[in-house]
Amino acid sequence: MSDDRQSPDNTSTDPGAPGSAMPDVDSSKKSAMVRTAFDDGALKVMEDEFQTVLNELVAGDRSLDKFRSEYEKLHRALLKSHESEKRLMQKCRELNSELVTNSAKVQSAMKLSEEDKSAINSLRKEIEKAWKMVDAAHEKEQRAKETVQSLRLEINNLTNLVEQGAGMNVGQEQDVSDLMNVRAELTQERDKLLGDITQLRRELDDGSLKQTDLEKKIHESNEQIVTLQEKITQAKNENMKETKKREQVELELKTSKQNLDLKNAEFKSQAAQLETQQQELKKSQQHLRQLKDDNVRLTKENQILQVRLDNSRTQFTELVTTNEKLANDCAHRVTELKEKEDELVQLRKERDSEQKKKDHVEKRLRTVEDQIGEAEQKREALRSVIASLEHEIERFKKNQEDNRRQIESLTREREQLNKTCQKLIADNQKQTDQVKTFDQSKKTLEQDITNYKDEAGKQRKIILKMEKERDRYITEAGQLTNQVLALMEEVKKKELELFDQKKKIAELETRLKQQQNLYEAVRSDRNLYSKNLIETHDEISEMKRKLKIMNHQIDQLKEEIQGKEQDLVRAQAEHDKVKKEKEQLMVNVEQLKKEATKKEEAYANQKSEFERLNKQLSEATDERKKQLKQLQQVIAERDVLGTQLVRRNDELALLYEKLKIQQSTLNKGELQYKGRLEDLRLL
Repeated sequence: MSDDRQSPDNTSTDPGAPGSAMPDVDSSKKSAMVRTAFDDGALKVMEDEFQTVLNELVAGDRSLDKFRSEYEKLHRALLKSHESEKRLMQKCRELNSELVTNSAKVQSAMKLSEEDKSAINSLRKEIEKAWKMVDAAHEKEQRAKETVQSLRLEINNLTNLVEQGAGMNVGQEQDVSDLMNVRAELTQERDKLLGDITQLRRELDDGSLKQTDLEKKIHESNEQIVTLQEKITQAKNENMKETKKREQVELELKTSKQNLDLKNAEFKSQAAQLETQQQELKKSQQHLRQLKDDNVRLTKENQILQVRLDNSRTQFTELVTTNEKLANDCAHRVTELKEKEDELVQLRKERDSEQKKKDHVEKRLRTVEDQIGEAEQKREALRSVIASLEHEIERFKKNQEDNRRQIESLTREREQLNKTCQKLIADNQKQTDQVKTFDQSKKTLEQDITNYKDEAGKQRKIILKMEKERDRYITEAGQLTNQVLALMEEVKKKELELFDQKKKIAELETRLKQQQNLYEAVRSDRNLYSKNLIETHDEISEMKRKLKIMNHQIDQLKEEIQGKEQDLVRAQAEHDKVKKEKEQLMVNVEQLKKEATKKEEAYANQKSEFERLNKQLSEATDERKKQLKQLQQVIAERDVLGTQLVRRNDELALLYEKLKIQQSTLNKGELQYKGRLEDLRLL
């Protein structure tokens, strides 16, 4: 029992400390959680900025519809996260208030348990006093039994003496009658004492049974108090764990909010950069459209010039062929002229006859020279056309140079876009690293949970050890109860012996009646015995002496009986006192039962409140998971935007490749054109 008393005291000293520090921690948490990551004013500013950006995006190009929808999704996710943050902050405030109330309830329960322990200790002391009084009553009962036994022996001696003294005188008869009256009074007092003893034994048995019941109830209440204290300590530990988890979640939430603010700022800057880049891209696209239009126009003009060039080339070839024919004719004519000159030299004599032929040849030469002059004029015209074409080609080259510069500026812009994409990829990598760190912190939390589980296993082992010790104490209590039962069996045996003694007394009373009858016969024969009076006088004097001794012994017995009566009165008073103390103990036990029921109800309420808190925490974790899913969706949408940007860059790269191919074809055409011009110049 002493070990059962000590175990609640040891447990009551430890949990008090965290409970006392709980309000300070909760007040600091309340002051820390009054403000959210960004207030409604900042959200209003962000909303205005969003509306301005959205209006700009709506007023812009339709190609930015996807980006606008993604931006609207991000804004909706931000608003949803802000609303969920408000809900979480409200839940955290409610949880803090509930934790404060629970800590106050736990402290009041601890105070009540300490008061119950002090009351139980006082009750145990009173029970020990009652047991001491019961032991004293047993001792007094034993002494009373011994006195009754001695009185029985003396009564037997007196009856023997009465049987021996058959012939008595009137004085002796009077003495005998007095002795009989004394014996009757003694028997009545003995019977009364025996009745009182039996009643006391019954009351003692009832008191012992009530005491055992009280001890059982007190033991059960102690066990309930110990279990309640263990549950309270477990609840406090769980509460501390939940507060630690909540603090960690709040830190993660703050870091995520800070990261979200940074991401929003980066997103705004990137949106501004993207807007400027889009404007520049629009300008470059317009410029590219102009270049494309110029390119189409130049290609058309080039085609027209090419057609004209082809026509001029065909004309030139025709002129060349005619020129060659004329040259051949001219050469042939020159040879003919030489021949003719030779013939003229040789045939000067025939000059007159040939003069006509000569005139005719000169006419033909003039016509040929006229044709050559016309060919020269045509060649000059072709040269002017070729010069104009060269000027146009030079202008086209300048335009190509401008286009090349614009393409280089576009390539620079593409490189800047690639850099921004790489920055976005790096930011994505940072976010993945943050997710990895979050996973690592989650793993550390799981490790802490396993450590706490191991610690709980150790505590369970200690509890099992304590339960074994409790079982050992229960077995010891059982042994003590067996000893008490053995003592009760001995008391029953003593009662049976008393019953046998009563039977013997009844037999003695019957014998006494027989003796009285004999005494009547003796009185009838008194005259006969009076003759022997002188002879028996000496014997009578001896009997008187013995009677004096017996009277003295009877006086002593009376004094002892009076002392016994006083002792019985004291025992009765003590018994009444014990009764009152038992009634007080019963009242205290009833109060303890009521307080135990109140504590059980309070514990049930606390348990329901803890279950509600766990449910709210699970809802908060589910909400957090939903937010993480939304964040993953936002990341996925951002990745989609990145892929779209990569596709746009690929399309721009394809356009640049096409421009390069066209530039190379133009360069090739220019080289061919220069080669043809060189050929024409050579001709």
